[in-house]
Amino acid sequence: MVLALKDQWIWDSWYAHDGERWHGYFLKADKAIGDPDLRHMNVSQGHAVSDDLINWQHLGTCLAPSAGPAWDDKTTWTGSVVEGSDGLWHLFYTGGSTAEGALYQRIGHATSTNMHNWQRAGDGLCLDLIGPNARFYEAEHAVGHWHDRAMRDPWVMRDPEGDGWLMYFTARAPGIAEPNAGGAIGFATSPDLFNWTLQPPVFVGDYGQLEVPQVFSLNGRWYCLFCTSAQHWSKARKAKAGVPPVTGNHYLIADNPRGPWAVAPGFFDGGLPCRRYAGRILKTENGLVILGFDDNGRDSFVGHIRDPEPVTVDGQGFLHIENQETGAVAYG
Repeated sequence: MVLALKDQWIWDSWYAHDGERWHGYFLKADKAIGDPDLRHMNVSQGHAVSDDLINWQHLGTCLAPSAGPAWDDKTTWTGSVVEGSDGLWHLFYTGGSTAEGALYQRIGHATSTNMHNWQRAGDGLCLDLIGPNARFYEAEHAVGHWHDRAMRDPWVMRDPEGDGWLMYFTARAPGIAEPNAGGAIGFATSPDLFNWTLQPPVFVGDYGQLEVPQVFSLNGRWYCLFCTSAQHWSKARKAKAGVPPVTGNHYLIADNPRGPWAVAPGFFDGGLPCRRYAGRILKTENGLVILGFDDNGRDSFVGHIRDPEPVTVDGQGFLHIENQETGAVAYG
């Protein structure tokens, strides 16, 4: 019942609801390449639809790297999909170029009327670490300090305090001696989904990278779900967490989507080896659920999307996965 492809690995995913059914988008790569670690540089985006988040109809590839040379001619990585006020659908995604070895990541933008056939807006590039607020980011590749120039995994949503839009993304802050203390949640704003202004990060610290952010509200509180690896916990986070480092999904909490954000106690959904990575929490008719890809570690990589599992919120506003193992239950 999982979202799986016989001949391709699936990993990071994101979801949108069109009013009638769910659309699942995901990164995929051919198993013919042999080593799942090579999947990141042999990637395209897939699309599937479902009425219940359990049974999926795969519709094929919906976005792939540009014909080069281009800023996204090597990789088209993780993103998010939103519907504009005029009914046009917008995909925001991560791009990397062959010329830079995909070490410099940037944010791209494409649109669609049917949620499958995506057309890049111009050349697709909509946001880079440039301009006056770039000084708040590790805007150049800090070779020997970190493995890439991080700017990826855009999460876009309506601004609850205005008519515009907010974007969150995985980034890093400059001038921090401990590499694992430099992770950041980047931030940008837009009046119309086409023109974006880079803003200072809304969160810095505790981890070397906070991947695949997803921001949402529950009961008046804001959450920023993210994923990270055990090897990327900072010394301070290890001392404060009260649990040993694991790989998986955790979250930040705030009273406002612009922050300030704080790391929630403990760790939400992790293990060694990791059971589920790049988690997404969805609001369904039957409550909250979490989906993510089945990782199981480098030596036993699985590469499909696990079935949804229920998530609850306790009286203090903390998230809990109701059952760490559950049968297939429909979530419309």
